[in-house]
Amino acid sequence: MMKIKKLPRVVILGYPNVGKSTLFNRILGQRKALVHSLPGMTRDLITGVAKVGNREFLLVDTGGFADGRVDPISAKVRGKAWEAARSSDVLIFLVDGKRLLTPGEEELFLRLKKLNKPLLVVVNKMDNPELEPDFSEYYRLGQDELILISAEHKYNLDCLNEKIVELLPPPSAGISNKEKTEKPFKIAIVGRINVGKSSLINQLCGEERLLVSEIPGTTRDSVDTLITRNRKTYCLVDTAGIRKFSGTKDSREKASIIRAKRNIEEADVICLVMDIREFPTRQDARIATLAYKSGKPLVIALNKWDLAERSKVNPVELKNYVYQRLNFVDYAPLVFVSALSGQRVVKILDLAEEVYRSASKKVETPVLNKFWQKFSQEYTPKMKDGSILKVKYIVQKGIRPPWFVLFGHSRGPLLLSYEKFLADVFRKQFGFIGTPIKFSLKKS
Repeated sequence: MMKIKKLPRVVILGYPNVGKSTLFNRILGQRKALVHSLPGMTRDLITGVAKVGNREFLLVDTGGFADGRVDPISAKVRGKAWEAARSSDVLIFLVDGKRLLTPGEEELFLRLKKLNKPLLVVVNKMDNPELEPDFSEYYRLGQDELILISAEHKYNLDCLNEKIVELLPPPSAGISNKEKTEKPFKIAIVGRINVGKSSLINQLCGEERLLVSEIPGTTRDSVDTLITRNRKTYCLVDTAGIRKFSGTKDSREKASIIRAKRNIEEADVICLVMDIREFPTRQDARIATLAYKSGKPLVIALNKWDLAERSKVNPVELKNYVYQRLNFVDYAPLVFVSALSGQRVVKILDLAEEVYRSASKKVETPVLNKFWQKFSQEYTPKMKDGSILKVKYIVQKGIRPPWFVLFGHSRGPLLLSYEKFLADVFRKQFGFIGTPIKFSLKKS
């Protein structure tokens, strides 16, 4: 993937519920932005690299403009959208072909024209091209050409893509193959609502890239933010706060939770963020369980360290407390951070790389069996039913997570307490940090 700063930017703007996220997903060719029938789903800027023919560009989906919205963060949404518009190379002004233009949309169009950027007026929801509406409604804007599409049914998208490519600036010269093929290191920032996930990413970026608000649930979509450090590109995925479905009030939030769980599966490393004023809660434990079951390397960040009373807080005791309450992920390194001050936030990147390298480690079979021969004599392996397991040899089958197969006289599962003990021993013996370890039995 090309570095974000070298790609031309194509920005989609419009009022809520005109189909911006659907169009974004169609051009991108993947379901990246959440699509929902209720307005207001996209609040942050959602970005993705799109490819049309031999041209690549950064596609940006913005939050919807709206008249008279009482949502206290709608002004920030509009601010982010304008910021994207001013930095764009091509603008797509999207309108709903099933309704009349509003005065606000006409005003928005005129403001976009003043930016002096290449501008496409795209009329969406032309689901039945044979039933043509009165186009005078849209030509009233004064645009020479209208592009009629149905993002939902993929009607006329090829024409739109061609127009986008025509308006793109000439390709930049001097981009190496390495830059074109580089895959960002993906870190999913997860946690319950309002623990400071977006603030943490903003601090790593050095700018306010994501909306930050004290209102729980600000991030409804997952947002990819690309940053470069020491010539390495990281993709920080800011996920929606995860909580139980029974606690959600609308279907938009439920869709966000499903996406957050998917981000865990797609990440290289997971960073679980908790609030130092209230941790670990039942929901923290639930999210930690998702991380453990995914098999992904894990880092734990205790945020809002700046609010802790240092004279009353012992970091060692706090770490021990977390590991006691979340003993199933006590392998994860823990770091105290402050998204507000920036204290130790960069340490998250260092730890993420460390746990990823560790989870990718492979132990040679002779080394494994030499260790096992001595270890098993002192700590006899036991199966779930309590019987003794006779193991002939052991091999590592996979990485991320490290997966070891024990060949013996039975296929039954190991005793859970013994499996946990064995994983801890393997971490110390072979240097596995921040990763779950998987064991399975195979009859030989």
